Amino acid sequence: MKQSLVTLDMEGVLTPEIWIAVAEKTGIPELRRTTREEPDYDKLMRYRLEILDRHGIRLSDIQAVIATLPPLPGALEFLRELRTLAQVVILSDTFEQFAQPFMRQLEWPSLFCHRLVVADDRITGYQLRMVDQKRQSVRALQLLNYRVLAAGDSYNDTTMLLQADHGYLFHAPDNVRREFPQFPAFDDYGDLLAAMKAKL
Repeated sequence: MKQSLVTLDMEGVLTPEIWIAVAEKTGIPELRRTTREEPDYDKLMRYRLEILDRHGIRLSDIQAVIATLPPLPGALEFLRELRTLAQVVILSDTFEQFAQPFMRQLEWPSLFCHRLVVADDRITGYQLRMVDQKRQSVRALQLLNYRVLAAGDSYNDTTMLLQADHGYLFHAPDNVRREFPQFPAFDDYGDLLAAMKAKL
């Protein structure tokens, strides 16, 4: 039997949504829009960068918000238990410059994500590690002879879940659950862990 490996989305699964927290802190409601509502990631990021530029919000402003955010309640305990059963990789469409405080609090799991382009503390653009990196990462792990279990909450996770040997929705909104009824959907870490344990 193949070894198993688990891939998890970060925001909404293990941590709060960074952009929603920034929207609340800055009072800019347009920043609340996430991949739960907008499937086109490039369109979403260009929209966000235009808003940041218009309001003069800098990287350090966003990092200051992130530094105040804990992981979701129960996330660390879930991750600790899961890592006793299988290797875990976080596949996220966040950025290196955003993720570090969360990775520290989650005891440094492996993270595959993107990178912001920054000049003088201004976010001027972003570099995708690769297009559709979540699905491509799962496919690469499968080529290394792993069985992959994956969990996520948003449209940008669905290609990863479809590619995985077993995919799960976690904390997913109703619109995503309706469009992808083939994936078991959970809202409790204990339930997700139990489902994964049955397949590991």
